[in-house]
Amino acid sequence: MAMEIKVNGSTYKNDYADRLQAKREEAAKAENSQNGEKTAKAENVQKEEQASNQRPVPHDEYISSEKSGEKPNGLYHVGQDENGNKKVYFNDPKKADNKSPKVNADDPNNGEEKCVGNTDKVDREIRELKQKKQELEQQLKAASGDEKKTKELENKLAQVEQELSQKDTDTYRRQHSTFTDQ
Repeated sequence: MAMEIKVNGSTYKNDYADRLQAKREEAAKAENSQNGEKTAKAENVQKEEQASNQRPVPHDEYISSEKSGEKPNGLYHVGQDENGNKKVYFNDPKKADNKSPKVNADDPNNGEEKCVGNTDKVDREIRELKQKKQELEQQLKAASGDEKKTKELENKLAQVEQELSQKDTDTYRRQHSTFTDQ
């Protein structure tokens, strides 16, 4: 699919100030002229000149590659970047080293890569945070008489809960899991 845009800056005139000045000159000539017939002819001549000088403003137009007779500029394909996110890649046909991905619909196993994800570290980290939270809650119940210690334990508990809420998500597990090829 190719898109062709044809623009020639000198082929059209689209200047508002020039058109406004021309209209003012026409009005001044009409007032100053004694003979109405000459004025009408002069106005008609001026209008024709302006119409011939002014062309419509160009606009974008879609021209398919089949109609234009040109080959497409490049090929696009969807792939994954280093973080596993989807990304659109452009294969420039002018570069010989670009190899487009080949898709074989008959053999789905061709080109597949198998890997195993391991979330043990993340799970252990979350388990430790949950244990720490329980310990802090128990200490908080035991230190109900000491206001200073209670406030300190509440702050620690709030930090642990915040960290736990950030880490106990699927997104965090995916980002921090380790993958090994099989």
